[in-house]
Amino acid sequence: MTTTKWVYDFSEGDASQKNLLGGKGANLAEMTNLGLPVPPGFTITTEACNAYRKAGQEFPDGLLDEAAEHRKSLEEAMGRAIGDPKDPLLVSVRSGAPFSMPGMMDTVLNVGLNDDSVEGLIAQTESERFAWDSYRRLLQMYGKTVMGVEGELFEEAIEAAKEKKGVSNDLELDTEDLKELVGRFKEIVAKEAGRDFPQDPTEQLHLSIEAVFRSWDNRRARDYRRRNKISDDLGTAVNVQSMVFGNKGEDSGTGVAFTRDPSSGEKKPYGDYLVDAQGEDVVAGIRNTLKLEDMGGVQPEAWDELQGHMGTLERHFKDMCDIEFTVEQGKLWLLQTRTGKRTALAEWAIAYDMVEEGLIDDVKAVRDRLTADKLDELFKPRIRAELKDSTEPVATGLNASPGAAVGRVVFTADDASTWAADGEPVILVRRETTPDDYHGMIAAQGILTSAGGTNSHAAVVARGEGIPAVCGADSIRIDRKAKQFKVKDSTVAEGDWIAIDGTDGTIYAEKLETEPSELESAITGNEAGRKSVLWQAYERFMSLADENRRLKVRANADTPDQSTNARIRGAQGIGLCRTEHMFLGEERVRAVRKMIFADTEEEENEAYDALLPLQRGDFVGIFEAMDGLPVTVRLLDPPLHEFLPNHVDLAIEVALAEERTDDEVKLRDETISLDAARTMLRKVEELQEANPMLGLRGVRLGILKPGLYAMQTRAIIEAACEVAKNGGDPKPEVMIPLAATAEELRQMREELDPVAKEVIDAAGVDLHVEFGTMIELPRAAVTAGEIAEHADFFSYGTNDLTQTAFGFSRDDIGKFLAMYEERKLVPANPFVTIDRPGVGRLMEIASAEGREANPAIHLGICGEHGGDPDSVAFCEELGLEYVSCSPFRVPVARLAAAQAVLGKAESSSK
Repeated sequence: MTTTKWVYDFSEGDASQKNLLGGKGANLAEMTNLGLPVPPGFTITTEACNAYRKAGQEFPDGLLDEAAEHRKSLEEAMGRAIGDPKDPLLVSVRSGAPFSMPGMMDTVLNVGLNDDSVEGLIAQTESERFAWDSYRRLLQMYGKTVMGVEGELFEEAIEAAKEKKGVSNDLELDTEDLKELVGRFKEIVAKEAGRDFPQDPTEQLHLSIEAVFRSWDNRRARDYRRRNKISDDLGTAVNVQSMVFGNKGEDSGTGVAFTRDPSSGEKKPYGDYLVDAQGEDVVAGIRNTLKLEDMGGVQPEAWDELQGHMGTLERHFKDMCDIEFTVEQGKLWLLQTRTGKRTALAEWAIAYDMVEEGLIDDVKAVRDRLTADKLDELFKPRIRAELKDSTEPVATGLNASPGAAVGRVVFTADDASTWAADGEPVILVRRETTPDDYHGMIAAQGILTSAGGTNSHAAVVARGEGIPAVCGADSIRIDRKAKQFKVKDSTVAEGDWIAIDGTDGTIYAEKLETEPSELESAITGNEAGRKSVLWQAYERFMSLADENRRLKVRANADTPDQSTNARIRGAQGIGLCRTEHMFLGEERVRAVRKMIFADTEEEENEAYDALLPLQRGDFVGIFEAMDGLPVTVRLLDPPLHEFLPNHVDLAIEVALAEERTDDEVKLRDETISLDAARTMLRKVEELQEANPMLGLRGVRLGILKPGLYAMQTRAIIEAACEVAKNGGDPKPEVMIPLAATAEELRQMREELDPVAKEVIDAAGVDLHVEFGTMIELPRAAVTAGEIAEHADFFSYGTNDLTQTAFGFSRDDIGKFLAMYEERKLVPANPFVTIDRPGVGRLMEIASAEGREANPAIHLGICGEHGGDPDSVAFCEELGLEYVSCSPFRVPVARLAAAQAVLGKAESSSK
């Protein structure tokens, strides 16, 4: 029987084993193999984590024995033992998932210190202050992470110690102050955890490993995985590594370095450095940092060595690297490296530069280095230039994550989440953020912190999520209890409007207007924007994407302006033109209501005659904008009551008018006679339905009102003929919505085909028209073979198909979706990403049966899933002809369609 290997020394692994060793462990092994200065250690595998979770939080057999063997080897290599009272070895215990999840799981430093070994550390380092500072750090981190003590209690104790001494900086606390803090921290732990801090170093180590395993399932980690579509089944590795110390004095320090700027992509070192500090001080944002390049002024030799290692790692991994490092009394150590999180702007700039430098080729850049779902970040607005020039910022911080954000100030993550759920744009303002703030951070339009650097938790999360952020604005004084902050002579309270610019770090105490981004300007024809490097990168990589993708990308557009906008973004037609939007407007609503109230066929025809020229004019503009490309027009779909006043509001107005004996009733958009209002009320009551989404709508409406779809078809074909006569090349496709049976579609075509033929013959033009239907009901999907006999095309209406497959209302799912995702009842929001086992299976059945019955049929998708990269990849697997999405998601769909092909090609070549 083969025994599972749970633990690997750093010298045993390599970068290819990230699923087993986690990204951090695999890269530590790779750096060790490269001969770089890595403190030795070992990695406990992700398989061990999953076995622990599966066994109900029990270590798997053999794990602790293996860990003990590797601990012994580590102690022998270092010449020290963990917990030795005379010459102790201290270790860090860190998480390391297969995919980077910065700040989402737990870390414990200085494991092995206790009341005895702290004396040994003093003898070893000849620094009492350093030893007691290290001990208080262990108590603080271990107490919070392992023993569940509220972290604020430790921070409050530190603040009290500084206040008692009359100092403002942690470094100003002396040895006696730190000894007192150690005693205070022990009291806090004993009181809050119900037990004393463990003095046994082996118990410390085992409980730290457990804490890291458990942190895989904490709220912030689950939220992060859900948002970034990372599987819950991967687990985290645990890295046990010899401690090196950056808090040994002025010749020591700690930092985070990026080989390129993760905000702009510029090819220059970027990051933060803190003298006389440990790593958590940088990430936690409790002290304002030096810029990385300023490290050369305080420790020039270590800085030169670091730059050399940065080049080595970037050339080796062929990507921008994020490196954590420590300088211990002049000696540089690399603690970890990983692929650096970056903004969408940096993503495109770095990919372009690395292709130019020969590090990667164009295909690798498009396939592996560009994130389709982040592409629309490049189109984010910025503060209007004239306002930027004329408005004085109230403060300036570090440009942590680019883009402009305008919103109302809130001071807690919970408030940010609640306000955003109510539709309020918010800016989350904190001294610094912690991983527990994640749910509020991703709900905010922007993030502002008064402390922390460009690699603080706030900055890293904001860049990863594409949220504008300004960090380290130390002129801001935040009063959390009063829910306000002060800056200069201004006080900004909760709910006040502010604007932040994460591109240059400026902050404005007012609501400012924004304007299009550089890429948005370029794509809409601005010549200055088209000279930028970003536009060159966009053109280069999107051209390659278009060359390699098979799926066509259309847009959902209802007006000529939307159609033009879609086309300049690369749309290859319209996959959904919703005609109900064309019925809005005073003149049109009156005509629709006339049709609804008609008692005779003659009255109905009069209403259609009024609507026909209005509809025709709309379609002419759309066909002209999409000349030469297909335009799929969906005939009227929603229930008729949507064109009438709200039943309750109308009933109240009629009742009030009758009570006042008024002759008129004032509605929102018009004033009508009381008799007309009564008639309208009767019709509204007549049309009322218990479940209108499953009531009289779609094809049922066309059957009940025989002239309605005929009028719309006539308008579509007359418009197409007019454009054709003027030299255009219109390609109309008429889509009949909500068909559940083949007979519904057959009867509608029996009515509409002659109308189209009559108009074309009268115009004397050569025009090809196709008729099809939306597959948006489960019955239609499983009987698609029958329906296909009467259809030239299918378009999957995945929004309604998801509603009817799940029995979920997309308008109400928000009330329980978070709980469903947390309990793994659904893997993701099915209205964002296609549910492959259910909705996807229906699409597979419909596609196969439709093609079998009608080999000439063409298939597409027109729900908003068409702009979701994962759903686009599924459509590629399904062999659909096109996806359709909003105009602004067209570039995302183009890139995702190419990546689906290139990724498949790479997989097949291995």
